[in-house]
Amino acid sequence: MSQDAAKTTSDEVDDRQLELAKAEGEAYTRSLDYMIEVVADAGGDMRTAGDYVVGYAQEEAEGMYRLESEGEGEWVEPDDENCHLEVAVTDAADGRFVPELDVQATLDPADDDADTVGPFEVPFVWHPGLFHYGTNLEVPGEGEYDLTIEIDPPTFMRHDEANGDRYGERVEVTFEEIEIETGQD
Repeated sequence: MSQDAAKTTSDEVDDRQLELAKAEGEAYTRSLDYMIEVVADAGGDMRTAGDYVVGYAQEEAEGMYRLESEGEGEWVEPDDENCHLEVAVTDAADGRFVPELDVQATLDPADDDADTVGPFEVPFVWHPGLFHYGTNLEVPGEGEYDLTIEIDPPTFMRHDEANGDRYGERVEVTFEEIEIETGQD
């Protein structure tokens, strides 16, 4: 679906709603730019892939809460993990975060003697500053990697007869020669 088609007024959405959705996407993009440019150790250009725009950020592995039984959260520190990979996926038409995706990633090291890491799942992470997909993982060491991100078509319902026929194709995007820094935060 083209970006223009995704902005078509229909009986499900009016011009004001489209304007608000675009403003929400612009705000998300500002937060994403801040994460990539200031917070993360590394981050990359946003790439259009089908109906999405995909970006990444990389930091040292970090602790996170994991929900345990009875609704209790448990803070879990990284064990052998030395890398935290974050993936942002937005709608190509309005820039809003796209939830409930099955995101997989693979890191292929430039060093031919090191093993490829993945593919591995990159699940949704709630973050107080920016919704994203993210995970801690163990990589062989610092250096250059090619990062491939694959997104399967989501199974969620799509509203709006004029604009809802989207996110139907599996997409893949590769960021070449990214610099990975390792450690634990």
